[in-house]
Amino acid sequence: MKHFLTLQDIDQQQAAYLLQRCAQLKTKVKQGEVHHSLAGKMLALIFDKASTRTRVSFETGMFQLGGSTMFLDAQATQIGRGEPIEDSSRVISSMVDVIAIRTHEHSIIQRFADYSKVPVINALTELAHPCQILADVFTYVEHRGDIHSKTVCWVGDGNNMLHSWINAAALFGYRMQIACPENYMPDADVVAQAKLLGADIEITTDPLEAATGADLVSTDVWASMGHEQEQAQRVAAFANYQVNTAVMQQADHAAIFMHCLPAHRGEEVSAAVIDGQQSVVWDEAENRLHVQKALLEYLLIGEQA
Repeated sequence: MKHFLTLQDIDQQQAAYLLQRCAQLKTKVKQGEVHHSLAGKMLALIFDKASTRTRVSFETGMFQLGGSTMFLDAQATQIGRGEPIEDSSRVISSMVDVIAIRTHEHSIIQRFADYSKVPVINALTELAHPCQILADVFTYVEHRGDIHSKTVCWVGDGNNMLHSWINAAALFGYRMQIACPENYMPDADVVAQAKLLGADIEITTDPLEAATGADLVSTDVWASMGHEQEQAQRVAAFANYQVNTAVMQQADHAAIFMHCLPAHRGEEVSAAVIDGQQSVVWDEAENRLHVQKALLEYLLIGEQA
């Protein structure tokens, strides 16, 4: 595995290893064990979008593994002044060991990876957010066991989070039941490609239908970064797409709720759900740290740690 741009960059064996390694690394932290498998390694974070969980988890993770991190605000580098992506990639990748990029168009990270000498990780693009889904799947496994043959429900926007849930459906063997407003459906090519790989996906416009029998219910903000100017329009379009008690009652009695955060209580999710007993959002957020440590190790040193 050279790069990690979408979940289609790993196979089932690699995915299983990453989840297993994530559990081991989390245990080491909880037990206070020092584990410097990446001593002397440098991670460059190139961010063109605001971040809390992603930046904190990558920086803390690299520190715990004994490595170092440099944060590069794209607007404060030559990238922000128009230097070609290809040139920036050649230069930066000659000086660091791994690069994580958080940007807008997926084509930017793809071009960067094409010219990079070191592994490139997608820390979020408008197409996909694969690190988050690895953390989400790991969180489900922690709370409920194997996600294979379970049902994941998505309610809301057909955005990068949903695309990554779809990408992972065949990889982890779960079924997807999706509810989106008519004009906010997931990318048709993403859905078609996942189905070719064997993913079981059902798409509807009815949140209650999508939630029926689900083992996991997830959502995201109605207006993701870059779409804030559409807030009023989206509030109207998504008015019936809140994950609330009625939606959770349609799911399995043991269903859990996830949200990648930040959340807007009273919009995409009710306070009763996100702050309720079925919510695992805080464990989900913490697990970004442990998943990204497993990913960094695997990209840099394989299964030798």
